[in-house]
Amino acid sequence: MNKTIRRASVFCLLMVLALLVRVTWVQAYEAKALADDEHNRRNTIAQYAQPLGNIIVAGSPVTGSKETDDDDLRYKRTYPRGELYAAVTGYSSQAYGATQLEGIYSDVLDGTDDRLKNPADLLTGEQTAPGDVLTTIDPDVQKAASEALGDDRGAAVAMDPASGRILGMVSSPSYDPSGISGTTDGDAWQKLLDDKSKPLVNRALRQPLPPGSTFKLVVASAALDNGLYSSVDEPTDSPDPYTLPNTSTVLSNENPSAPCENATLRTALQYSCNNVFAKVAADLGQDKLKAMADAFGFDTEKLDVPVRASESVYPTGMDKAQTALTGIGQFEVTATPMQMAMVSAALANGGELAAPHMVAKVTDSDGSTLQEYPDGDTERVVKESTAEQLRSAMVTVVDKGTGSNAKIDGAEVGGKTGTAQNGVDNSNTPYAWFTSYAKDGSTGKQVAVAVVVEDSGAARSEVSGNGLAAPIAQKMMKAALGR
Repeated sequence: MNKTIRRASVFCLLMVLALLVRVTWVQAYEAKALADDEHNRRNTIAQYAQPLGNIIVAGSPVTGSKETDDDDLRYKRTYPRGELYAAVTGYSSQAYGATQLEGIYSDVLDGTDDRLKNPADLLTGEQTAPGDVLTTIDPDVQKAASEALGDDRGAAVAMDPASGRILGMVSSPSYDPSGISGTTDGDAWQKLLDDKSKPLVNRALRQPLPPGSTFKLVVASAALDNGLYSSVDEPTDSPDPYTLPNTSTVLSNENPSAPCENATLRTALQYSCNNVFAKVAADLGQDKLKAMADAFGFDTEKLDVPVRASESVYPTGMDKAQTALTGIGQFEVTATPMQMAMVSAALANGGELAAPHMVAKVTDSDGSTLQEYPDGDTERVVKESTAEQLRSAMVTVVDKGTGSNAKIDGAEVGGKTGTAQNGVDNSNTPYAWFTSYAKDGSTGKQVAVAVVVEDSGAARSEVSGNGLAAPIAQKMMKAALGR
């Protein structure tokens, strides 16, 4: 054979081999990455090629699908009660992707999840009928929370203390996901992005704020569990006024005439005595306080319900004065409404915290279960005796103290108010908090609730946990108890 031809033949053979190796590599190793690439339009076409599965609340869908005029994207998502359930569903947009339950379960809802396919579908790659996501949300609780929050900026969460089921989750201001579900909704999308009140942020899960005096429940738990005080009715060693350790800063109480000097933990919760809890925090030290906060769920990086909540933080590396300030939920302590609902839920449930979750199960188109989330998966946070004593003290807060607006006739209601500083030197309107639980002795129903009102438009002097947040919690608790 001619030498030149032989060389050309070998070169061509090598090129063919290289091409075969590359094709094999792409098909065997890079196929999934290419298929999952966000720029692969075929994924979006497949996602909206048929009506989507639904997110279900109490047996009824709170989502839907509508046929479009687009040749490629044949269906788009609709939300019949979009603003009411936006904090639960998130959005599914042909242009901007999907968030929250819509994003987490997108493969189930669009029919591409392999669990939905039979063996023949897996071989042919045929798209199958989509599945559904069944939530734990109680529509009455959700409606009560939304109506009670109204135009106030804030959030509210309700959960069943025994099961961990999230019964209601509202973030205000809300938005209608239907308005951004198509491909021509750029103006609506930009308006949401430009809105300074951040309606796209799920404040119930994703907005940690200083919890103020609601954090005193965590401090009281640490004091009892660590034996600093044996009872909520034992006098504390708490001078009034109290000077922060190693400083000249005097910590005042909201009510100067309140009986806070050497007050018991019960009285200190009833009147929200800053001097008592700052002194308790300084006496316990940051390590014991952090251990207790973490047991309640603070400093958990991956709190999935299944939407991931932002981390609530108890700080470290503090001096004694800073530790004292954490005792009243200030300095660098932050918490989400979900976290503060977990605090009340654990105390209501005898000191055991049930894992919070807002999805009961995921099903295929025939209703067969693909995935189930168990109720009552608990971890002990505090001793049962500690929980019992603090429930009693929380009832005193509602019956005789700062939480009177949460009362429900015929039900046991316990709570804790909070007013948290906001801005440099507390220059902005404070946050109003309330965390609570309610039990109906005749039916056995119970619920734990946390509410934060960031801004209600009220004058600064009118901002309080009892005035703004407790009435919202009361309406949610009544709805959960069926009253």
